[in-house]
Parts: sequence; structure tokens; C-alpha cells
Amino acid sequence: MADRLLVVDDDDAFRGVLAKALARRGFEVAAAANVESAWELALEGPPAYAVVDLCLPDVSGLMLVDRLARQWPGMRIVVLTGYASIATAVEAVKLGATYYLTKPAQTDDIVAAFGRAHGDPSLSTTSQPMSVNRLEWEHIQKILRECGGNISQTAQRLGMHRRTLQRKLQKRPVKS
Repeated sequence: MADRLLVVDDDDAFRGVLAKALARRGFEVAAAANVESAWELALEGPPAYAVVDLCLPDVSGLMLVDRLARQWPGMRIVVLTGYASIATAVEAVKLGATYYLTKPAQTDDIVAAFGRAHGDPSLSTTSQPMSVNRLEWEHIQKILRECGGNISQTAQRLGMHRRTLQRKLQKRPVKS
């Protein structure tokens, strides 16, 4: 029988694509858009693995990491985020996450992270930072989610004209 895996991400498209990719790799996948739905799914059938987005609509994904790790101490949890920081990475690991990856993460990297028991001392400390355009795209998406998809409210919070925001949103996401 396949290992049960819980995917928690508020981005419907990303959650669906990731769930399908993980199912193709042999996992029995349950997917949720928020902490409460995720917790209910976990109680129905405890997962061996979890992929949790850091920024969720109801509360921080760290709250779910803490709950899952306390309830099932052996669970392998990978935290994903588009807004990486050293502080949240450290906190995620302290709360019970196995690993912490920045979006966009490859499915194979997520699966490999489940198998990691220790850090990688050979990892290079000089990483390529995200481009300014990619950072802008990620920030716009975050604010758009916080505004419930409301373009006018998002434009106002970002201090830009609504039409400018609409033009930016029509473009495909830029590469890192």
C-alpha cells in the first residue's frame, strides 16, 4: 500500500499539479487549501508525509507543522514557501519540519527532502537570489491572495494603478 501524503497549499493550481505529480510517484495523496481542512484529512487517515505551504489563508503553515509533528512525531514534513527567510526556516525545523524548500520547488526535490535526516554540509552558501522581476511577481501574488483576488484592492495596497496591475498579471510568471 502507498504511503499517505498530505499536501496543503492555498493555490488551487499549484496544489493540484503537485498532488498529481506526487501520486505518480506512488503516494496516496490528500490535498487541502487551509489548516482546518488539512487537520480533518490528517485525522481521517494519518499521513506519513506532509508538504505544507508557509503562507496559508487562515493561519501560518507553521501552526499546522507544529500540530502535525506533535500528533505524529515520525511524520516527515516539508515546508514550501515563496517568501523564504532564515527565521522561518529555523522556526519550521524547530517545530518539526524535516526540510524547508523555496518555491518553485521540483517534485523530485520534495521527495528527496522526505528522505533527508540531516543537513548537507557540502551545500554551497552562494546561491543565486531571485531576480527583482520574480520577487515583484511573488509579492503581487501574495497581496492578491490576501485580498481574496480583488484586483482593485490589491492595486491600492501595492500603490499602483489597477490597469498596471492587470497588465502585470496577464504576463506569465517570470523565471527566478
